[in-house]
Amino acid sequence: MADKIQLEGMVFYGFHGVGPEEQKVGQRFVVDLETERDLKAAGRSDDPEDTVNYSKMFRVVKDIVEGPSRKLLESVAETIAGAILDGFDVESVKVTVKKPEVPIKGSILSHAAVEIYRERTNERR
Repeated sequence: MADKIQLEGMVFYGFHGVGPEEQKVGQRFVVDLETERDLKAAGRSDDPEDTVNYSKMFRVVKDIVEGPSRKLLESVAETIAGAILDGFDVESVKVTVKKPEVPIKGSILSHAAVEIYRERTNERR
């Protein structure tokens, strides 16, 4: 499938990290979301009912990133991917979670990130 819906550069303030200070003080997280879905019907009809609601997808990501703290970016990304696959009519999802102010002593880098790709399975239909 080649049709995609993308929400890129979503910025949220969350409390995720291994260190207790990260979970107490928090920091910015940047999330990119890409879903695959056949968009032919929506393109032809111009009817919002023939696609997914971008605002609702944004809110799902926001609620997870701004919600309960997690130690790992991997856990944040996996939770987002599962919620999108369970809540929206998409075939797959790619989630990138970036941590711009990663506390790696002596580091100079723009961010640390994880990227995961999950496909709908028969269990999620």
